[in-house]
Amino acid sequence: MGRKTWCWVFNFFMCLGVFYLNIGGLSSVVALGASIICNKIPGLAPRQRTICQSRPDAIVVIGEGVQMGINECQFQFRHGRWNCSALAERTVFGKELRVGSKEAAFTYAVIAAGVAQAVTAACTQGSLSGCGCNKEKQGLYNQGDGWKWGGCSADAQYGLDFSKVFVDAREIKQNARTLMNLHNNEVGRKHLEKNMHLECKCHGVSGSCTTKTCWTTLPKFRQLGYMLKDKYNKAVHVEPVRTSRKKQPTFLKIKKPHSYRKPMATELVYIERSPNYCEADPLTGSLGTQDRLCNNTAQHPNSCDLMCCGRGYNTHQYSRVWQCNCKFLWCCYVKCNTCSERTEVYTCK
Repeated sequence: MGRKTWCWVFNFFMCLGVFYLNIGGLSSVVALGASIICNKIPGLAPRQRTICQSRPDAIVVIGEGVQMGINECQFQFRHGRWNCSALAERTVFGKELRVGSKEAAFTYAVIAAGVAQAVTAACTQGSLSGCGCNKEKQGLYNQGDGWKWGGCSADAQYGLDFSKVFVDAREIKQNARTLMNLHNNEVGRKHLEKNMHLECKCHGVSGSCTTKTCWTTLPKFRQLGYMLKDKYNKAVHVEPVRTSRKKQPTFLKIKKPHSYRKPMATELVYIERSPNYCEADPLTGSLGTQDRLCNNTAQHPNSCDLMCCGRGYNTHQYSRVWQCNCKFLWCCYVKCNTCSERTEVYTCK
């Protein structure tokens, strides 16, 4: 789904919500509208379409979570040959990257985490029906540290479960790629769960901390992005294992001779080595590096040598002129110098 299409769907569901409030309930007319729209959203698996029809308010939040994941992917890989740009050109629920590479592993993990984060945040804010704050520990004391559970703790478990039901519903086939996707989806969610943290507030006269209440909150998604990028850098190569009775693969193991070690639950996994992403290729999600900006002095991934794949680069010169060092003179005018700057920009051939 392109950005315009997604905005149209989003606006439809916003209007749907207003209609819902005005009539005091979800009428059959509204349900029919949700059904029509959900059937027109490309990229949904049958189970996802059913969720969309039964929870039209949730599909908007899910879309925001997917977009959050794509935005974070583009930030983390902004200096690389593969910069996640192709994902923004597809349906927001996306065609998969057909190559089971490390990049695909990161993409699935960050989108699964994005959906869990968006759903949990919406529940905490009261903007999603059927969920709210986690009140299991409300009012209980932490004797060791001397504080009481209070406030609105984020119900991460609800968001994680919702992400698992919706995101994993796309993995229908029983093959190595499905096992890889499901594993990486869970890695994204596990890192979200592990990085929930406490926020506390003191109560008392004149700012004293006579009593303190604490609650759990979501991590910053940028923090999650950095953690998953680190897992991407350490991703492990795996291969499927088939039982003697079944032709379908049943689990993944580290790709090493005479080894049957399974990957850890927090490790990103891939089944195919990454292409070089130098040329445009829709199968790999590569837009190529032609016309990409590069740095002609750095040795980082965005250096012209690496980014341009040995094709060389073009140099563009720009001049900028502006008024500078302005002073107020008595009386009464302002005198400025004219400053200029020449810059060079490099793009791959």
